[in-house]
Amino acid sequence: MKATFLALGILSSGSAFAHPAQIEGVDLRPNGDSYRVSVTISHPETGWEDYADGWRVEAPDGTVLGTRVLAHPHETEQPFTRSLSGVVIPDGLTEIVIRARTLTTGWDSEPVTIPLP
Repeated sequence: MKATFLALGILSSGSAFAHPAQIEGVDLRPNGDSYRVSVTISHPETGWEDYADGWRVEAPDGTVLGTRVLAHPHETEQPFTRSLSGVVIPDGLTEIVIRARTLTTGWDSEPVTIPLP
């Protein structure tokens, strides 16, 4: 019984210290019929074990308009900015939502809403 309790404590301890990525800024630029979206993120990364591994652009109803995958940790580059081109924003939207993701916490439940120009 003692070994089972210890093992459960070890498994749950990682999520107790996990932090969602913070969106520090968003730059939205028209590019023809689409947009180039640049997102600045900060996250206390620990290397391959815990890092911001993506962000996405959503419509207010949750429809995903574009996803930027981040394929490696950025622990020595904080905050960092990455861009995604070709994001088509449907006519009639007055705002978009940016949601970050980390390897350990998944998609953030508190995204950032950006009004459209």
